Amino acid sequence: MDGTSIMRRVIELSRQGSEAGHGGPFGCVIVKDGEVLAEAYNEVLASKDPTAHAEMLAIRAAAAALRAERLTDCDVYVTLEPCPMCAGALSFARIRRLYYGAADPKGGAVDSGVRLFASPTCHHRPDVYGGLAEQEAAALLREFFAERR
Repeated sequence: MDGTSIMRRVIELSRQGSEAGHGGPFGCVIVKDGEVLAEAYNEVLASKDPTAHAEMLAIRAAAAALRAERLTDCDVYVTLEPCPMCAGALSFARIRRLYYGAADPKGGAVDSGVRLFASPTCHHRPDVYGGLAEQEAAALLREFFAERR
């Protein structure tokens, strides 16, 4: 499975979660050796759990599937640049690569904001690739937040 098709799946998950009222249009897919290991969408509203971001749920599912706390050799694909909580979890999970669609100048923690992976105290720094399907991810996010205003 290539990065473009994985990102299409992330966008679809984002739409599904948003349309179901689970939270914003945020999706995550974790891949190992070209195979999808875990996928999730934001469930903050549905679960009344502020930690139920798509990344956190997918990391938990991937760790359970591998029966390991380290997700080395795994790649993560997400709709939006991860927040500080999710960036920290990606670091602790030892994710190999992070691919994200749209940057988040307000709440992101990878290439924006606190830039967690650039911190000297960061335990692990995945390779980061921003802007994958950026226009589609950004449009999805704009539509969602425009409806809420």
